[in-house]
Amino acid sequence: MLSVRRFALSCILGCAAVSGCAHDLPPLTHVEHVDVDRFMGPWYVIASIPTFVEKNAFNAIESYERRPDGRVQTTFRYRKGSFDGPLKTMHPIGTVHAEGAGAIWDMQFIWPIKAEYVIAYLDRDYQQTIVARSKRDYVWIMARTPQISAQDFDALVERVAALGYAPGNLRKVPQQWPEPAR
Repeated sequence: MLSVRRFALSCILGCAAVSGCAHDLPPLTHVEHVDVDRFMGPWYVIASIPTFVEKNAFNAIESYERRPDGRVQTTFRYRKGSFDGPLKTMHPIGTVHAEGAGAIWDMQFIWPIKAEYVIAYLDRDYQQTIVARSKRDYVWIMARTPQISAQDFDALVERVAALGYAPGNLRKVPQQWPEPAR
């Protein structure tokens, strides 16, 4: 529980630290429409500008499941520090905003703190996505598969740069599947 509180505090402090930076950037664009039910399921984190929790993540995967109340049950799991590092899991709840046509969410890791979650890119087959934030502090490139082609990766990195991020801050997340049974 302490790590969740520490994560929430880090988010607050991080947001405060970069709050002066985002106003110089154009508004963050999001995809025109997201079929939220189609977006559900597992997404492998291919690369990110990570939160402090994710800095040493291996085999990071985020899964979404629609709850009966319409919110999104999220499970973020990863191995800390190596492929056989300890398994870490977080369970934030996503709330899809009415405006934004399914592309703007809040993620709540701990009450009452909500983090912005904007689907800034989504291919038409729902196989690759970029999740961003207006503050340009964190970003995630995710895919339905643990590996993507170098050409696809480079194109996604270009999209991240076009959103106003420094692509040099991206960290490729090591993915090695199938993960050994434990």
